[in-house]
Amino acid sequence: MTIVRTLALILVSCSLVTLAVADDGWPQFRGPGGQGNASSSAIPLTWDLEQHLSWSANVPGKGYSSPIIQGNRVWVTTAVEFEPTPEQKRQSLEASRLEPKDFARRQVAGRVSLRILCFDYSTGERIYETVVAEVESPEAIHVGNSYASPTPVIVGNRVYAHFGVNGTACLDAETGDVLWRRSIPVFYSVGAGSSPVVYGELLILVCDGIDKQFVIALDRNTGQTVWKADRPPKRAEDGQLQKAYSTPLVIHHEGQDQLIVPGAQWVVSYNPATGEEIWRVDHGDGFSTIPRPVYGNGLVYICTGYSQSQLLAIRVGGKGDVTSSHVVWKAQRQISRNPSPLLADELLFVISDNGICTCFDALTGTTHWQQRIAGNYSASPVLANGHVFVLSHEGTITAIPASRHQETLTTSHAPGELKASPAIVKSSVILRSGSQLYRIN
Repeated sequence: MTIVRTLALILVSCSLVTLAVADDGWPQFRGPGGQGNASSSAIPLTWDLEQHLSWSANVPGKGYSSPIIQGNRVWVTTAVEFEPTPEQKRQSLEASRLEPKDFARRQVAGRVSLRILCFDYSTGERIYETVVAEVESPEAIHVGNSYASPTPVIVGNRVYAHFGVNGTACLDAETGDVLWRRSIPVFYSVGAGSSPVVYGELLILVCDGIDKQFVIALDRNTGQTVWKADRPPKRAEDGQLQKAYSTPLVIHHEGQDQLIVPGAQWVVSYNPATGEEIWRVDHGDGFSTIPRPVYGNGLVYICTGYSQSQLLAIRVGGKGDVTSSHVVWKAQRQISRNPSPLLADELLFVISDNGICTCFDALTGTTHWQQRIAGNYSASPVLANGHVFVLSHEGTITAIPASRHQETLTTSHAPGELKASPAIVKSSVILRSGSQLYRIN
């Protein structure tokens, strides 16, 4: 049995507080910089489990959160579900505010046990398993989601795990003891998806539900609210068209830290220390926005979500509504709804949910090439060893040369469903597949 202990640390460039990131860590969703970049890693191009497997470990329950890594430990969250009674199913249907035909796309649990597990990075041995919360009759979630989809984050000796309305907690990384816990009421309709980020002494959460939408910063030592910022008003009156699930990105641009938060209709830049809005862009009628933004070349790149996702390159800067002045280019064909984009210098890679990979010129939006790759995709790609790695639901791992020219692809296969984004440390990959963790060298 193997458990990888990983806690995510958010790399922010902050004039007041700079969070140091160890060279051997993967402290948050999409790694040290939050953008999936492990370009210095020499991981194998083919992931043959017989040849490259260091260890595997069982993970109880189900979760689509990514593993995080610090030092010689790996952490991952999970949810152990228990069957609902007929009465619980009826109550869940009523609480969902959906018609029965639409509710068919929801999954219901009678009770859910939300946990964080810590594993030894070298051996896969489970070090501890902490129950963060036991929730009776949790809200129904989408059939494509899990009750443990947000990725935890680690800073120093503190791990922060977020389960949406079902609870947010701070744990002692060494012992697994819960130091504080609170619940922030938001009706997400399909379950939580946005991962927490750390900025200095703040833990920042995006709470874009169907009943209310806001960004909130907690004192990460106590869990108390420090600031709260409501999201901009929206054209859509239906709450289902106002929700979003993107993980924000902290960037540093021209001496100023900015918190970039895509959501329904708007992408907004906030001052992460105070919650004050800096600028906003109206991206259209997109909602259920999931991909995390990436930043480089003075531009922030976002995917707008459902119904038809667009890719926008926005020049960072300005004040107020900069929709008409700061959108540099946009693309509308085969843009992902779930996987985040990946930036490799002046190349931008996007894998659509149905397996169309596109390489864009990051400065102009010109398409260098586009290619179909078999499978369906939710995990966000990573950059390592000169290649972009994409993981399909069906268990296929494809290594795509990070080049403006279309080249030969390399494929591997892992058993089980791959929906969680991988974590990379040096020459190793921690891969979550269904109920298993794997360390691949």
